[in-house]
Amino acid sequence: MPSETPVVRFEDTSKHFGEVIALDRLNLEVASGEIVGLLGPNGAGKTTTLRTLLGLIKPTSGRAEIFGIDAWREPVAAHGKLAYIPGEFHVWPQLTGAQILDLLGAVSGGYDPALRDELVQRFNFDPSKKGRSYSKGNRQKIAVIAALMTRTPLLVMDEPSSGLDPLMEATFQDCLREAKARGQTILLSSHILSEVEAVCDRVAVLRQGVLVEYGTLAELRHLHAHTVEATYEGDPPDLAGVPGIEDVYVRDGVIRLQVTGSTDPLLKALATAHVPSIQMREPSLEELFHAYYDESADASAGAAG
Repeated sequence: MPSETPVVRFEDTSKHFGEVIALDRLNLEVASGEIVGLLGPNGAGKTTTLRTLLGLIKPTSGRAEIFGIDAWREPVAAHGKLAYIPGEFHVWPQLTGAQILDLLGAVSGGYDPALRDELVQRFNFDPSKKGRSYSKGNRQKIAVIAALMTRTPLLVMDEPSSGLDPLMEATFQDCLREAKARGQTILLSSHILSEVEAVCDRVAVLRQGVLVEYGTLAELRHLHAHTVEATYEGDPPDLAGVPGIEDVYVRDGVIRLQVTGSTDPLLKALATAHVPSIQMREPSLEELFHAYYDESADASAGAAG
């Protein structure tokens, strides 16, 4: 049987702005019903990736597809299958929140009024006010509600929770999980690492327009060191020859180190001594994220040297 068409597919997608390479031969697929997070600092290519997918900019080479539809050549057909949340949402100043939601729902091809009303309540949004009176957070609520109430099969989000307070951020994450449970697919660009870690099935890390990692959090963590802290009494354990350890500190009854790969050799070495306590933790997404860019900075410094 043929494989299912990916909801999102980038095939050798590049975008050049003059001599600047904003996106360099991106190959990426997002399957139905999953939440994928795009990570990277400013200039990494996240927004260019999303704008290419939305058909707002033409790729220099390659293509971006939504359900097999070329996003640049057939934007109307592609847009019929998605809803978009920008990081900075501008409203019509003379329209009320309710009128803006009705307008956005109409141009999207329809929406679920019951879901709209539920979202208005959950996000504590007052739809009776004029657009000019809304704060950034409330303008962002309009964008979020408008996208979620359409129940489109694909949600594309560029810093969607920008301006939301922590309580609304938690509500937003709940809504993403519910959308996934309904079978919707979500491509999410965010600088809030805890948000990505909380809701995403897979993470794509962009660096200077290049996809440097793509996988589940478990797969990404497997590539990096665990942090180990332990205490010992009496003679310290002999850690010489233990594979995969680095940054080793052994002094005054305390052991701190990083271990990459299997932890079995380390645990066997620690077992040879009296070790009353040991703590081992995986790196957070933030630590993984910074590791990629620290490595990049070290490589650049080495090249310059």
